Order: sequence, then structure tokens, then C-alpha cells
Amino acid sequence: MITSQVTTIIKTMVTAVHHLMGSAEIGRMLGVSRQRVQQLIKRADWPAPEVTLEMGKVWDRHKIEAWAREHGRPIAGSEDAPES
Repeated sequence: MITSQVTTIIKTMVTAVHHLMGSAEIGRMLGVSRQRVQQLIKRADWPAPEVTLEMGKVWDRHKIEAWAREHGRPIAGSEDAPES
């Protein structure tokens, strides 16, 4: 009983933050280096972070995906991504 409750709590926690991403995740999603992500986040049209933690800034995945589509950038794992 306790194991299933803990599993449910963990699944809920993961679902609650799955839409958040840091620069490493953004780099993988856009297929660019962390250095390039640092250049992109300085752009005036880049989405504002959801929060800044001690480890760095964290963005909403949906806002980053929208920005990428608006700028014609492929998103890894999506239909518009080039095949490897």
C-alpha cells in the first residue's frame, strides 16, 4: 500500500515539473551546444525564464517550442526535425 502511494506521489511530482527545462535540455531539443543556448537566451525575443534557481534559469518547454517554431528552428523528436 505504501509503495503504491509513494509511486503515485513520484509520478505526480515528475508530471508537475516535466514541462520545465534548463539550458542542457534546450540544447538537446534544438540540436545546439550549451554555448549557443547561452547566446540565444540573451536575445530580446527569447522567452523569460519561469524561475531562476541557484543552478540556473529554468524555462517552460512550451514557450521554448513556440519560440523555435516562430523562428523556423527544428525541434528534436518532432515532425519538423531533420532525420539523422
